[in-house]
Amino acid sequence: MTRYYLPIIIGGLLLAFWFSSDAQEIAAGVAIFLFGMLMLEDGFKLFGGGALERILERATGSTPRAISFGIVSTTLLQSSSLVSVITISFLSAGLISLIGGVGIIFGANIGTTTGAWLVAGLGLKINIAAYAMPMIALSIVLVFQKSKPLRGIGYALAGLGFLFLGIHHMKEGFDAFKDQIDLTRFALTGLLGLFVYSFVGTIATVIMQSSHATMVLILTALAAGQISYENALALAIGANIGTTITAIISSIGANFQGKRLALAHLIFNMATAIVALVFLAPLRDSVDWISDVVGIAPGDYAMKLAVFHTIFNVLGVVLTLPFLTRLITFLERRITEPVPDVSRPRFLNEAVDEFPQTLESALRKEVLHLYENAAELILHGLNLHRKEVFATDDVAGLVRKSRSLIELDIDEDYERHVKTLYAAIVEFTTRAGDKRLAPEMADRIYAMRDIASDIVQAVKSVKHLRKNILRYTTRPQNVVTELYDSLRTEIARIVAEIQKLDMAALEDRSALWLDQERARIEEDARLTSVRVDALIRKGKLSAAAATSFMNDSGYAYGAMRDLIKAARGYYIERDSAMAELEQLLSLDEEELNEAMAGRGNQSVSTASKRTVT
Repeated sequence: MTRYYLPIIIGGLLLAFWFSSDAQEIAAGVAIFLFGMLMLEDGFKLFGGGALERILERATGSTPRAISFGIVSTTLLQSSSLVSVITISFLSAGLISLIGGVGIIFGANIGTTTGAWLVAGLGLKINIAAYAMPMIALSIVLVFQKSKPLRGIGYALAGLGFLFLGIHHMKEGFDAFKDQIDLTRFALTGLLGLFVYSFVGTIATVIMQSSHATMVLILTALAAGQISYENALALAIGANIGTTITAIISSIGANFQGKRLALAHLIFNMATAIVALVFLAPLRDSVDWISDVVGIAPGDYAMKLAVFHTIFNVLGVVLTLPFLTRLITFLERRITEPVPDVSRPRFLNEAVDEFPQTLESALRKEVLHLYENAAELILHGLNLHRKEVFATDDVAGLVRKSRSLIELDIDEDYERHVKTLYAAIVEFTTRAGDKRLAPEMADRIYAMRDIASDIVQAVKSVKHLRKNILRYTTRPQNVVTELYDSLRTEIARIVAEIQKLDMAALEDRSALWLDQERARIEEDARLTSVRVDALIRKGKLSAAAATSFMNDSGYAYGAMRDLIKAARGYYIERDSAMAELEQLLSLDEEELNEAMAGRGNQSVSTASKRTVT
């Protein structure tokens, strides 16, 4: 579409500039205003340090809280579009529910009306350009500071300054423009005027991607007498429809939940607009009555427009809330959740790229998705079923009974279910690395990539085991079968314990268990050769079988180490007080080696007792 509408817009602007210098000032005012909104958004991201995202995650416990958050956040940011984009991002990352996201959209529609009040109440009645220049000048000093909060304040201050300056230029442009051309000549009354100007308001918002900017343009034109009050009402209704386009565009790269929210936004705004158009006459009477009560002058049409904008948005929420559950049901039926494809990323999409917290959360969930695929493949590679392993309290007994062959092309399943996800994770972290993230967040994101690498290495190790697992465990072959069963048991037990770790509450997860498990793995790995030597001397194990087992035990213990390392990196929270205490208590590599050396010396003398007999 850019190929067609962009040249038309540029050509139209140049033509307008050629015929009227006042049109230049109006267009420049719009441009400055939009630039100010971008700076305000950038400033909030720097200054907030993820504050909006953290609050959003907690603000959807109930519909009233979600609506309140939408109102407050949109009032602060003066951009319902930004709040919509953030909400779609969080919904796509699975951080909030669909009903919570819809509640935020409802609140954002009410919150966006505060912009009209500010412009009509202050922007058109005082010389706000006098305040804009000092704000911009002070902001430059802050923008060049090293501190991110100070730079964020600087960008936000500059954004407000440019907003004020843009409003001033739009107002001045329309005041001068009316001396040359009287746009009220193009006013339309009746149903035709309602539909035509609603359409114009929609198109203007689609082009500027900001209903707030459209409302400022309408208010300044109305204050200058360039449009009629009736047509201004229709333009405001159209602006509400047009603002849904930003959410629709953002949902293109989102998952099914993001698309549901964008559809909810469109349905809500369209329904609100239809109600406003149908009941325009009663709404106008309500505006006149409220204006008389609060002391708004009969001829102050800008303030009356602000009152109207608020009334019809609040009315839309009030009328829609009783049908919220039905709306959610309709959305879930209309945009169904796709059948899960374990070979494709579930959480990594373009919608979660924009905000650090959704980016990190989506990556964590995708790494867990990778692990779930890997755990199933590892257990199937050992001829074990995941549900049975997770359900039993006697893994060794289950392993001894599991002799039936599980049909599996482990190479193909690795390519489809593990390698493709790992490639998506690597690509996603590379994309995240191109963003300007806080160092500590960048470290956590790269740590997730490393955890994914450990998981993949564990699967590769089991791939090497698969051949001899089938050879020696599908039918009993005395000692060699028992040796391989011991490897199967240890790997399966670790997978089962990691599952318990995943199910445990955050405060119950302990790094001490992981250290103990790692110590046990290292001790068993060191004693393997002693056990095998004893079996060869007793004539219970052939040299060929012993060689195969020694190689395979290296792969098995490697898989165990990688699984323990991945579990430690994923589940143990480094920023909690308990984790810090456990870090002090847990063994470092040197201490672990010393402990194992001591235990190893004691164990060698009793190795024959532990040797499989």
